[in-house]
Amino acid sequence: MKIGTERLVMRGWRESDLAPWAAMNADPEVRRYLGPPLTSGQAEAWVLNFQDDLDRRGFGFWAVEIRASGEFIGFTGLGIVDDEMPVAGGVEIAWRLSRPTWGHGYATEAARAALGYGFGAMELAEIVAVAMAENLRSRAVMERIGMTHDPAEDFDDQDVDEGPLRRQVVYRKRRNPC
Repeated sequence: MKIGTERLVMRGWRESDLAPWAAMNADPEVRRYLGPPLTSGQAEAWVLNFQDDLDRRGFGFWAVEIRASGEFIGFTGLGIVDDEMPVAGGVEIAWRLSRPTWGHGYATEAARAALGYGFGAMELAEIVAVAMAENLRSRAVMERIGMTHDPAEDFDDQDVDEGPLRRQVVYRKRRNPC
């Protein structure tokens, strides 16, 4: 299954995605709000899990490529919120793109397509997003795609060491009634 936008294609994962995905996740700036850089083996394990979710559920985190060149640039998609999260039981939108592609509107474009799939094909009533409070780039994408933030839902991630990166923000978007 593929989802297309004007400039992007969101699709299943290919073996050719592994090397650029691993390189992207070895970049400390890409991983700044996500934890330590990943090894190649860890990055490959994530891809296998992403593809397994796509195969089993029909949704998940799709590989994203630039339509004109076919260049792999990261992922965007929808996932089931982890049980230990305060917003457990919902569906979360997420994205991660390679640093050279930042600032071109790709995250916003792909996230809008993922929301469209979630509200359309999946008929979800609501989609959430969670990010470290200091991750202003992701928060800006959340706001551009029409998500709203309620500070009362913010929480401290117990898996993150004490400090400014522990605070998490929650954004939500509800499906527009027809």
